[in-house]
Order: sequence, then C-alpha cells, then structure tokens
Amino acid sequence: MMNPQSENQCIEILLVEDNPGDVRLTKEALKEGKILNNLSVVPDGIEALAFLRREGRYENAPRPELILLDLNLPKKDGREVLAEIKQDPSLKIIPVVVLTSSAAEQDIIKSYKLHANCYITKPVDFDQFIEVVKSIEHFWLVIVRRPQET
Repeated sequence: MMNPQSENQCIEILLVEDNPGDVRLTKEALKEGKILNNLSVVPDGIEALAFLRREGRYENAPRPELILLDLNLPKKDGREVLAEIKQDPSLKIIPVVVLTSSAAEQDIIKSYKLHANCYITKPVDFDQFIEVVKSIEHFWLVIVRRPQET
C-alpha cells in the first residue's frame, strides 16, 4: 500500500554529509525522484544535532521525516550523531539511513546496535549512486508507513 502522506505534501529530508560531490549527487537524485521534497544539508555532526534540536541559527529548521547520515564526519562523527538521535525521545522516531562509503563490518554492526534504520554503502559509480538514492526515497517516503509528527 502506498503512503498517502507522501503523495500530496513536501517531505523534509536532512542530509548530513561533508563531501560536496556526494551532496550534489544526492540533490540530483532527489530532484529526479517522484516525491516532492525539501532537502536540508549540514556538513558535520555538530551542525546536524543543532539542526535537529533547532538550536542557534537552526531555530526555525523544519523537522525532517528522514535523515541520511554519513558516518565519517568532521567535528562529531556519524556514529555519535546516530547515538544521540536515538537516545533523544523527541528525535528517535525519525528514520535514519546510514549512507556511507564504509563497507566495514564493524561499522555496519555498530550502526545497527545504535538503532540505525538501515545501512547502505555508497556506490562509487555515478549512475548506481543516483539509483540508490532514488530507491531510498521510494522505499522510505512511499512504501514505508511513518508516524505523523509527534
């Protein structure tokens, strides 16, 4: 069954990514997708948590309905960000997709132990990267039922 909330409203997505090339590819893939979305981008873990907690310059930040999180981030790495998100009662309900270049088994295990909703290794190939992001969008924003904001 398709999720009706994704059909008629703009979906908020937070991308936590420090690589400008991956940010550009993700934006391109989401633009090509069929879901109307607003993508906010932050370059490190400190900014991600400030955005999610609506602190400082992010006081009017939209609440994301999906977080795409890189693991290898400056200032505060993605594992720490994931742990803080999933320990925060007001944030833990937001699905977090780890989207990273690491294929290391210990990163996969640790991410799931920290309650990541899924773990995807970024493809190096441009076309594959675009397809992966489009499939994330389709799965998480069309197929999966998400709760209304709490």
